[in-house]
Amino acid sequence: MPSSMSPLLRFLFTLIATAASRVLAAVMCNKFPQLCRVKSSPGPDCCKKACTNVKNDRKNCGACGHKCRAYEICCKGNCVNPMFDKKNCSGCGIKCKKGGYCLYGMCDYA
Repeated sequence: MPSSMSPLLRFLFTLIATAASRVLAAVMCNKFPQLCRVKSSPGPDCCKKACTNVKNDRKNCGACGHKCRAYEICCKGNCVNPMFDKKNCSGCGIKCKKGGYCLYGMCDYA
């Protein structure tokens, strides 16, 4: 990409290149899974011809096709309930203090 490009053209070029790589990865990842490892890819894993990350995708949590329940989120490849999980209270990796509990997504809610 030439350095003399205007910021708007540079932005548009980047946008088009990113979109093209995502479309190509979605169409081809079942045959060429390495396409999912490009920088602009949604994730390094290929599930049903789409690039994804099985560590945080609710529809492919931990493995392709493993869906979390409606009230669960995917944290590090495990479906958890952020309303009551003291290791993922209100979000992935948010831990309550030792001996504490998670209630309604808040640690030690009283």
